[in-house]
Amino acid sequence: MRPGRFLAALLAAAVLVLAAAAGQAVVQKSTADFADGAAWEDFLRTAEIVGEKQLGGPDATTRPWKLTLEKDGLRTFGLWKDIDSREGGVLDCWRYEVAAYRIDRLLGLIKVPPTVDRPYKGRPGSLQLWVDGTASLKAMGAKMSERPPEKVRMWNQSAFIQRVFDDLIANEDRNANNILVTGDWQIVLIDHSRTFRYSRRYTRNLIFGPGGLMKAADGSPYLFKMLPRTFVVRIRALDADRIREAVGTFLTGEEIDAILARKALVLKEIEAMIALSGEDAVLYE
Repeated sequence: MRPGRFLAALLAAAVLVLAAAAGQAVVQKSTADFADGAAWEDFLRTAEIVGEKQLGGPDATTRPWKLTLEKDGLRTFGLWKDIDSREGGVLDCWRYEVAAYRIDRLLGLIKVPPTVDRPYKGRPGSLQLWVDGTASLKAMGAKMSERPPEKVRMWNQSAFIQRVFDDLIANEDRNANNILVTGDWQIVLIDHSRTFRYSRRYTRNLIFGPGGLMKAADGSPYLFKMLPRTFVVRIRALDADRIREAVGTFLTGEEIDAILARKALVLKEIEAMIALSGEDAVLYE
């Protein structure tokens, strides 16, 4: 890792410590605060666990633990999950949290907080950097109308990126509780334990898009109208070897093959959009 990048991560973490020492909430205001994934991954794997609180309620169905982490005077929180269930015929597994983070980084998105595998209480699980200073999209409610005009386009672009990301990982569980909104109106994507489906339903259909499985209340589809050119280039470059190198043992061969099947569907949709509206209307720098 370049020293400059590591220093930037340490400075960001130092801000968190100062806030905690002053009795304030630990605050992260931007996705830039976790851009240096390697430094945060090392922190998550090696920091001492100095506090714990199990979460519950309707918005914490996997009963995760909020852990207080400390290393070299730096303190922040992490969310630990060990869910591994097929209850109700729905696969819900902590290893998908790690895989989703690694796919996010492979695609250059930086929208999923750093996530590692780390045992706790003698059980395997995922540990994800806790992102404070945010509110869920559901909690924001009518406040979303307060977005500055110059942020509206950025928000819409982020929403389109999120939909394609969820298409690739087969995330039918995306909802307003697991999209977080930062202080500068960026989105942070969490809760990916119900992803990477590989049945025919999820290799022949996308979650979002013109024929997507998920619809708005009025029955209309959730579209992705424009995308960064570099994002599309990285999607095109996905192959089994690249994905396997990124995710390691956190996905099976079937799950990787399913990603590639959905990649083909996503690219087909993008090509159709370009044919209809022109490349400059669909792809941007």
